[in-house]
This record gives sequence, C-alpha cells and structure tokens, in this order.
Amino acid sequence: MNAMELFRQTFEIRRRFEEIKYFHGILPFNNTEIQLMYAVMEAGERGERVISSDLARSLGITRSAVSQMVNKLEERNVVCRVSDERDRKIAYVELTEHAQKVCATMKMLICEFMQSVVLRLGEEGVEHFFAVSNAFFDAFDEGFSELREKIEHLKENADKE
Repeated sequence: MNAMELFRQTFEIRRRFEEIKYFHGILPFNNTEIQLMYAVMEAGERGERVISSDLARSLGITRSAVSQMVNKLEERNVVCRVSDERDRKIAYVELTEHAQKVCATMKMLICEFMQSVVLRLGEEGVEHFFAVSNAFFDAFDEGFSELREKIEHLKENADKE
C-alpha cells in the first residue's frame, strides 16, 4: 500500500471513531459524561467508591475537567459528592438513585448494541479486528517513536549549522 494512502486512511479511521456518539440525541449526555457515569457505576458494583482523581485517571482527562463535569452533573441531579466519614477532605462521587436506574438501562442497551455488532461481524471477526487494531497501533507507536528521534536529530543538526 502506498504510504500516503495509508496515512490518509489512518486519519479517516480516526475521524470515524471520533464521530461515534453513543446515544447521541437519545440521552442528554455526551460520551465523556457517559463514561464517567459508567465508571462510577462499575465502582459501585465492585463495592468501591471513586474520587475525582480516580475518574480523571480512568477517563484520561484532568481533575479540573472532572470537577467541572461533576458540578454540571450534580446540577442535573445525576451525581452527588459524598464526604468521607473519617476525612472530610475526601469527597466520593456517587450516582443518584435515579441515575443508577438510568445507568442500569444504559448498560443493558449498550450490551444489546455491542451484541448486535458481534452478530453482524461474528466473534472471530471482532477478535480479529481488535488483534489487528492493537498490532497496528503498536507498530504505529514504534514507528512514531523512530520518526520523533529522526526529527529531533534533524533539529539538532540544524541548530549546529
């Protein structure tokens, strides 16, 4: 495959993934809010509690962004902050009772949706997709590291001239 065609197709796949909006128009939440709610729900199902820094780490965003999102979801009665009994500086993020029901329904719908994808592609197809995708991204990361080193080397040589 032509290198520039591979580059173009890589960007096209990235664009298509970015355009995925789960429940867009169906539920009044964006993808990150859904991920936050799901992370809180999963922790609760494991008998654990989460704080903002846990959510920031799992979502790959800053604690400040989590705090803003939690504030917004608190205003909408989706989550609440609950102080730790022993350390008042610690505030756990929990789903409200109503949001727990909505999340349980969302989880069921997501499972049904993903199962329909598996039915369309087949289990082997899905496994193959993830195996090839992960291998591609590993190769991409390695190649990008090499490219970065070459660019740094070029910069160093240009600075010397």
